[in-house]
Amino acid sequence: MNVFRILGDLSHLLAMILLLGKIWRSKCCTGISGKSQILFALVFTTRYLDLFTNFISIYNTVMKVVFLLCAYVTVYMIYGKFRKTFDSENDTFRLEFLLVPVIGLSFLENYSFTPLEILWTFSIYLESVAILPQLFMISKTGEAETITTHYLFFLGLYRALYLANWIRRYQTENFYDQIAVVSGVVQTIFYCDFFYLYVTKGRCCENSVAGTVSVTNPFSV
Repeated sequence: MNVFRILGDLSHLLAMILLLGKIWRSKCCTGISGKSQILFALVFTTRYLDLFTNFISIYNTVMKVVFLLCAYVTVYMIYGKFRKTFDSENDTFRLEFLLVPVIGLSFLENYSFTPLEILWTFSIYLESVAILPQLFMISKTGEAETITTHYLFFLGLYRALYLANWIRRYQTENFYDQIAVVSGVVQTIFYCDFFYLYVTKGRCCENSVAGTVSVTNPFSV
């Protein structure tokens, strides 16, 4: 554990709480990609299968449980409680375009050809691309609510802090997880254009009537 890992976890948790709070207060999930949230729920499910068999620390266990709960509650709100407000017409990213190559890569590139290890590897690869349906949705509609941009910002910040965590661990422990680091770099790259838009356009649109941030082709990568 180091400060970058803790800050990364807190940033990740804050992103999820912001999204849940937005849905609960507005009783609306317009602008939120249900497909991205399904992928994140799948990420946590396949990564934390060792929740009750591999105890590391109280902190580790609590964070795993909280992330799982937040992910599934978010999916329930989108497809259950507030499903009438879900913008399915714009949430059209084809999940098979992500799942098929991720599954294949998980079998080809892993540390051990065992079920738990393959599923853990799958979760790492999938997390690196799970945000794409959300980014695609923003690209398609051309705008995002301010609270959604905050959610994406803290998700990107979480990944950037985790990269710093890996660098710190390599310096202090001589520990290097190639799969996690490479996947983290890929995930961070997807946020680069969004970070630019968040800084240059997000602030000036904070007080707009609709509470949205207009974007133009946010994914040049």
